[in-house]
Amino acid sequence: MAPPTRGRPRSFDRDAALDKALRLFWRQGYEATSISDLTGELGIGAPSLYAAFGDKKQLFDETVTAYGARYGGFAARALAEEPTARAAVARTLREAAIEYTTPGQPGGCMVISAGINTTNAEVAARLERMRNANVDAFEQRIRADMAAGTLPAQTNAAALARYVGTVMQGMSQSARDGADRAELLTVAELALRAWDEPAAGG
Repeated sequence: MAPPTRGRPRSFDRDAALDKALRLFWRQGYEATSISDLTGELGIGAPSLYAAFGDKKQLFDETVTAYGARYGGFAARALAEEPTARAAVARTLREAAIEYTTPGQPGGCMVISAGINTTNAEVAARLERMRNANVDAFEQRIRADMAAGTLPAQTNAAALARYVGTVMQGMSQSARDGADRAELLTVAELALRAWDEPAAGG
């Protein structure tokens, strides 16, 4: 009789395991999630985890990519599909209120929350780049509307884009702190009123 192996179980579903790891990092953050936490959540031993995903950092990088594809792509879709910057921002903030409070998944945004208090410079830098890439995308769209005459020429595109990013980060943390969907939808509407104020062009 052949000795038992220590490989992954035959029923191992890599995609499902990745989603479990993603949600664990999303809930706890990179720093607070240990290999023991991951193996317990995924139901596999450490050798199997390393064989399937590499080390903790490699697994985290893969979960961040998966998060963008599965949960966090609503802003990019809004920017691609809506006719104006304001319409894209309105859709993004409203969908953020929904996504950040979806039952059955961790609150808030993984890209905003997972790097809190991390001492891993690479992890912190990657998440920072992703957050700033969203702000840059909003700024580009705002500048396109300025060039088209949809927004006033004196609009402060950089500040307005940063404002949207700041509101999204605040909504994410508020969701983690217990704010419900109705509250965050109200925040989204208040933020849109501020967008429409003449001061936005200052």
